[in-house]
Amino acid sequence: MAFRLDIIKAYSVSEIETKVGEALKRYADLLPGAMSAKIVIKPNMNSNMNALTGNTTDLRLVASVIKFLKNCGYRDISIAEGTNSGFYRSGISVISRLSFDRLAKYYGVKVIDLNYSKKVEIDFEDGVKAGVAKEIIDADFLINMPKLKTHFEAGMSVCLKNLMGCLVGQENKKKTHLHLAKNIVNINKRVKPGLHIVDGLISMEGLGPTRGTPVRTGVVLIGTDPYLLDLVSARLADFDYKKVRTLKAAEDAGLLTKDHLRFASSIDLNGVKRKFKEPVANAFASFIHSPKRQKYFLAVRNTKVFNHLCNTRFFGNLLFKTGLRQDNFIKTEMEFKGFSFDRAKCVKGCTKCADYCPVKLKLPDVVAAKDNGCIGCQYCFLVCPSGAIGFKGSLGFLSEQLRQYERITKEIA
Repeated sequence: MAFRLDIIKAYSVSEIETKVGEALKRYADLLPGAMSAKIVIKPNMNSNMNALTGNTTDLRLVASVIKFLKNCGYRDISIAEGTNSGFYRSGISVISRLSFDRLAKYYGVKVIDLNYSKKVEIDFEDGVKAGVAKEIIDADFLINMPKLKTHFEAGMSVCLKNLMGCLVGQENKKKTHLHLAKNIVNINKRVKPGLHIVDGLISMEGLGPTRGTPVRTGVVLIGTDPYLLDLVSARLADFDYKKVRTLKAAEDAGLLTKDHLRFASSIDLNGVKRKFKEPVANAFASFIHSPKRQKYFLAVRNTKVFNHLCNTRFFGNLLFKTGLRQDNFIKTEMEFKGFSFDRAKCVKGCTKCADYCPVKLKLPDVVAAKDNGCIGCQYCFLVCPSGAIGFKGSLGFLSEQLRQYERITKEIA
């Protein structure tokens, strides 16, 4: 079996664009011949916590892929994701909160919320049918762009797990949890991206996918086999792959083979490998979310009464504090009125704001200018080590990210 894999070390937006572009040229033989082909990019938008927390796919990486494709001449490019069903249920647009809609507009591509798509049914365990978004099935070329992170139910969330976002709405996503690992594998049997690009620039360890700790790993993995990429990701995080439930299910199904294991073990990960903290939930959450009891919890969770309670602020906060819910669904939107800039605070020689700008604005020079092309992603504000870049407006939902991650974001950036 011939495997294809690239591991890229990168930090700044310029490095990412250059190195990813060079690597993608080596996969050009896989791309469609027609410039009118439908190319769909499927990032991870698990929550409104942006990429600097290790939770979602980095806009800089997505922008680099879009620019490569456009330079190749492709005209029909879409960013597509069916975001976390809790945000969908609460009427919150994660696509907008993460600035993916504005990134798409900046580069002249489309953006699709797969939660509202027409569905194509696929087979799950026990004869259950689940709906995958038609845009995913109809794509001429699908690029899967997951985040490298731990996951308290699955062990790790990388290529295999990321395809859950191809399911339409909460009613289909919740079916996955009846047999989580096996059904994720079932999605991958039907949905087959032509390329996988793993965002390991800033990863997440500990209690992922939302409440873990960001770690700067500074890598991007590119390849064609999701089982291999997930296996290498587990090695990179110094995880026993058998503790990654999706990989164990894939191995049991004969999809993860001895060839995968031999190839993964032969890869030199010196300089990129580090020990990730495992995703250990508290005793109460671990008891409830145990695979042995999950179906009973879901039976209660999917009742109308429980759904109503989940949408109340008091009960939602209770679920968050007990660890049964990873996300805090804050409905208050951010009101962004631009940035202020205090040149006296700006550290001479620091390039962090420019390094993290997905659209490569000339920062900090134009950070406070009107109509400067800013997409409002907040990366520059969040990584500025001295507070020279100030936020103007009302933080809204972003205040929760600052509460949890402001200090560590500045440190690891």
